[in-house]
Amino acid sequence: MKKPILAFAALLIALTFFNSCSTVPVTGRTQLNMIPSSEMLSMSFQQYDQFLTENQTSQDHNNTQMVKRVGEKIQVAVEQYLQKNGYADLLEGYDWEFNLVDNEQVNAWCMPGGKVVVYTGILPITKDETGLAVVMGHEIAHAVAEHGNERMSQQLMQQAGATGLMLALSEKPTETQMIWSTVYGYGTQYAVMLPYSRTHESEADHLGLIFMSMAGYNPQEAPAFWERMSAVGGAKPPEILSTHPSDETRISNLNKWMPEALGYFNKSGSSNSGSNSNTSGSGNTGGNGTPVKVIKI
Repeated sequence: MKKPILAFAALLIALTFFNSCSTVPVTGRTQLNMIPSSEMLSMSFQQYDQFLTENQTSQDHNNTQMVKRVGEKIQVAVEQYLQKNGYADLLEGYDWEFNLVDNEQVNAWCMPGGKVVVYTGILPITKDETGLAVVMGHEIAHAVAEHGNERMSQQLMQQAGATGLMLALSEKPTETQMIWSTVYGYGTQYAVMLPYSRTHESEADHLGLIFMSMAGYNPQEAPAFWERMSAVGGAKPPEILSTHPSDETRISNLNKWMPEALGYFNKSGSSNSGSNSNTSGSGNTGGNGTPVKVIKI
């Protein structure tokens, strides 16, 4: 009796993997995404709207417009690239939104569906529009590469098991909402995107570098931004103990991908520079001169 059950479970796992595998644009990595996109977007939009009702958006017109401008340029570039390369379905149901939130944390994030938040605390580190493009390209890459769906799918596989997997997905139980909460941690004071894996972070670095280049921002400014980030926040754990690549690995990878990125930058026909910024503040302090709280993005 056990053998037929095990055989059925193995077949179910195989079919689930086959039907749920997708390919990440640019990198070509195969991933497992089992959560329906419509469900991911529904949860994302609801949580994003809730966050905005509980957190103050910046009243700084220049910086707010800069965030929207950078976001819209990257949005257009990403949409054009995906359309030309057969990935247009990845953006089905997207409702892009770019907001600057008044918060001293050095942080930014993007939820499924193109819902982006940048914290004012990161602007002294980005320094200018190109530095901001590094950050926003990286965060948008997490959404386009469906890293959240992949994390949820992995947890769902572990929790539901093979025989309960299809039932869990079809009935959209409370467990799915709970898994969402573990992937996208949320609090009324701060929205904290829980750590991605090192694979996801490196992939977001790669895609983000390409996306900012497509949008006309010089990718050669990316290593400099991450060097500035590496000087913030004090001691860091060894790479083997961290979900993020070490600063040295991250910068080395960016330089490795630079020729590819420069190819897209040269084709973009743009020359956005780091001097067209209206960012306010300097150094690694908040508006009242106190040290900022750093969240690794």
